[in-house]
Parts: sequence; C-alpha cells; structure tokens
Amino acid sequence: MESWLPCYDDKHQVPLVRKEPQTVLPLLDNSSQDKALDQILARHAGEADQLLEQGFKQQKSRQFESAVQSFKEALKIYTQRQNQQGVGIALGGLALAVYTLGDFQQAIEYASRSLAIAREVKDLRLEGQALGILGNSYRHQGEYIKAIDQGQQSLTIMRQLQDQPGEVAALNNLGLAHKAQGNLAEAIAYQKQSLNVAQTLSDHQAEEQILRNLANSCYATGDYAQAIKYYKRRVAIAQELGDYRLLGQILRNLSNACYALGDYPQAIECGRARLLTARKLGDRRSEEQALGSLGVAYEALEDYAQAIEYYEQRLSVARAIPDARVEKQALCSLRVACYALGDYAKVMEYHEQGLAMHNR
Repeated sequence: MESWLPCYDDKHQVPLVRKEPQTVLPLLDNSSQDKALDQILARHAGEADQLLEQGFKQQKSRQFESAVQSFKEALKIYTQRQNQQGVGIALGGLALAVYTLGDFQQAIEYASRSLAIAREVKDLRLEGQALGILGNSYRHQGEYIKAIDQGQQSLTIMRQLQDQPGEVAALNNLGLAHKAQGNLAEAIAYQKQSLNVAQTLSDHQAEEQILRNLANSCYATGDYAQAIKYYKRRVAIAQELGDYRLLGQILRNLSNACYALGDYPQAIECGRARLLTARKLGDRRSEEQALGSLGVAYEALEDYAQAIEYYEQRLSVARAIPDARVEKQALCSLRVACYALGDYAKVMEYHEQGLAMHNR
C-alpha cells in the first residue's frame, strides 16, 4: 500500500505483514518432549536426567541462556555414559533453545545431530521434533525448499503419532515457509488446517498465534475483510487471556485493516480502544501512535477539527517522551490539517514551531 499522507509515517503506510514479526510455535510440542523425558527419567535417574529436566523447565520459562547451559552439561554426561537416547534429547533441547535465541545455524547443527540419533535409536517423536526445528531454521536462513521438505516430514510423523500439538506446530510452520516463499495461498491453506486442530485442543495461545499468521497472510493478499475477521477473533482471545499489551497490538492491526478497507468509522473505534489500552498500560509510544492513527482516520472522513485535536495530543506526547522525529511528524500533520480547514494562522504557527525545532 502506498503512502497516502505526505508527512505521517505510522504503520498504515506499509503492508502490515512486514511489520509483524513472524510467529513460530516450537514450544507447542513441549508436552511431547515431556513424555520422552518421563520415559528417560524412569529408566535413568541421575544428574544428567535432572539437568535435562531443568533445561526443559528453563526453556518453558523462557530462560534460554540458562537452558543452553543445562542441556550442554546433560549432553556431556550422556555422551560419557554413551546414552544415545539422552544425547539425542539433550541435542534437541539445545537446538530449540539456540533457535529461540536466533542462532539458526547452530540450531541446524544441533538438530541435525539429534535427528541422526533419533533415527539410530528409532525415536519417532524425537525425529519429528528435530525435523521441525530444522524446517524453522532453514526458513529463517532463506532456504525455503529445505524448510518445506523438513516441515512436511515433521508433519507426517506428528500425524502418524497422533500428536496434535506437534501437528499444529508443523502445519503452522509449513504455512510460514510457504508464505516466506511468496506462496500466500498455500500458506493460508496450511494455517487454516493448523487453526482447526488448535481449536480442538482449546489452546488459546496457539490459536491466537495462528490467527495472527492467517490475518497477516490475508492482509498481504489484499483480503482485508477476512483479515478483519481473524483480527476480531484475536481480540476476543487477548481479552480472555487478560493480555492488554497483546490486545493493543491487535487493535493496531485491526484498525489498519479497517482503514485499508475504507471503513473509517470502524478504524476510529479500534483506534480509540487502542488508545485507552495504551494509557492503561502507561505505554507512551503506543499512545502517540494511536493518536496519530486516529488523526489520519478523521482526516479520511474530512473531519479536520477532530483530526487536529488528536494531532495536538500526539504532539504533546512526543514532546513529553521526548521524540524529535515524532514531534516533527505531528507538526507536519497539524499544518496539513489546519490548511485543509482553512486556518492559515495555525498553519503559520505550527510552521514556526517546526523552524524553531530546526534551530535548536
């Protein structure tokens, strides 16, 4: 979508899909890891098993650096004991932890070793998990054919095991790989399958993540009406989870989609809700963005007086933060709106404030 306002650069001006971080669900199959872990703990009690269990707990609580250390220590002991099952699981834990930390090449190395051992000891679940991590890592490195191949193998195994959380992750991540490749229709098809399975599990967090991917994919295809439907479902889930920061992000996307569809009153309604959420959280950055978006929407309705009111509030927030870049944008927006309203005295006043900024 091209820029439609000469001096305002909020999220409306670029396709939303470029701004949203891609969602990956590697943690959805922790229940499967727990089952494998329970089996190994039942057979081999000891320090390595405790370290492995500690690593998975740290991973779940997002202490990824600590998890890496725990898995490395467990790996060392399992290697000394020549316990291949333990080595494979520890490598899988390492692969997932470093993947989450953004070290995709290292994740590929650990996951490849885990995959080799999984096939050696005929551990199908561990094999499926390793393939999933490989698929995600290859996608991040731009190797989409490999990503799709590994992801498809992971999906086949998860379905064979009737592991529904694993199936949800595999389907979702295949969708992301196809999307990265530019095949949005295929991406949407996989993500819809993923959503259907996630809904049977009543996993609201997974459902919300998949809905985000679906909404973004629909937005990218220009199907704003369908994107809006998915965003509204995300709003309901965020409210149910009581996650107001997430709610604010969704309302931003929903407002953008409504604006793109030309439904300016709905965009304003979402913008007001986003503004209230930002103020509730004390998030001044989101507050100034919401104020700017509201001003833009009112300009689209040619309600310049109301637009000016929101732009003035944005200017105040920008100065309080302080953020000179946003302050300049707000002054520029005010000049444009005042000119449209015919208030040339105000145009000059904001022009002079802009010059004063330049001379600081």
